[in-house]
Amino acid sequence: MDGEASSSSSSTPEAPAPDSWIKAYEALFHQWSSRSLSQQTVIPLTVSRVNQVDAARLDVELSAMLKEQLVQVFSLMKPGMLFQYEPELDAFLEFLIWRFSIWVDKPTPGNTLMNLRYRDERRMETRGKVRTSLEGPGLTVAQKIWYCITTVGGQYIWARLQSVSAFRRWGDSEQRPWAQQAWILVQRLEGFYKAASLANLLLFLYTGKYRNLIERALKARLVYGSPNMNRAVSFEYMNRQLVWNEFSEMLLLLLPLLNSSLIKNLLRPFSKDKASDPAVDDSVCPICQKSPSIPFSALPCHHRYCYYCLRTRCSATPSFRCTRCSEPVTAMQRRGALND
Repeated sequence: MDGEASSSSSSTPEAPAPDSWIKAYEALFHQWSSRSLSQQTVIPLTVSRVNQVDAARLDVELSAMLKEQLVQVFSLMKPGMLFQYEPELDAFLEFLIWRFSIWVDKPTPGNTLMNLRYRDERRMETRGKVRTSLEGPGLTVAQKIWYCITTVGGQYIWARLQSVSAFRRWGDSEQRPWAQQAWILVQRLEGFYKAASLANLLLFLYTGKYRNLIERALKARLVYGSPNMNRAVSFEYMNRQLVWNEFSEMLLLLLPLLNSSLIKNLLRPFSKDKASDPAVDDSVCPICQKSPSIPFSALPCHHRYCYYCLRTRCSATPSFRCTRCSEPVTAMQRRGALND
């Protein structure tokens, strides 16, 4: 009996420690988290298309402001001196913006205002573990140099080529065959670039990636620089600007359609009649402010004018109105005679 009891007690498993389940949970949790991170893909990132377009527009406006200030420096020199060097001036300003922004791993002024920065998408594709969609390396040195060559150098070469071809009239039929072929080649390149830019614009509107062909070729994508950052331009200022812009455009549209004489006639009952004002001296001509040597009266209001003043005004403006009462002048009358 003692042997059977000892054998049964030895075959019974020992009770686990109180904290054994915690150790098992930690081991399984570390295995599961490492496996999930290794299989994790890049989180989809949606960058506002409006912010990207606004950033490009702000960069263009900044370049125009710098150009205007630089032109004012040479305003006292020979007129038109900078006109022949305009492509070089634009390239110089674009190079300065690139040198002090992209080359030193900083966003351009427009991107800074819109909280954007460039990210190398090629290296993001090779990375396995991505915790947030905002992280990622910046542009490489090669990408920065190619960006400068394509934006600064490419725009300068194209502007110079267009100016030379237009100045020398390569497109004329009297030019040499090589000039005509070069003109046709330039036109085809321009058409191909516009078609490719249109296709890239449609892709940009669909995916939100790569505003232009240069960014798509270099795989330089704009992403948010900081997850928490207030807008540099307040909505109150933007709303005020939009209201004033729309109001000014409405005035520019309606003012040519308004009849000033009709408005004056409508407002005349609310204004003081100058003809009835005793302070107004009717003995002088309201145009030359002198006593008329040959006095004539404007009909039908009978206000007094010089003959030459009234005749020249009526000849220059068929719809001339009296300067005292704004009545249309239909005829001229001298003392006791009527002259149409």
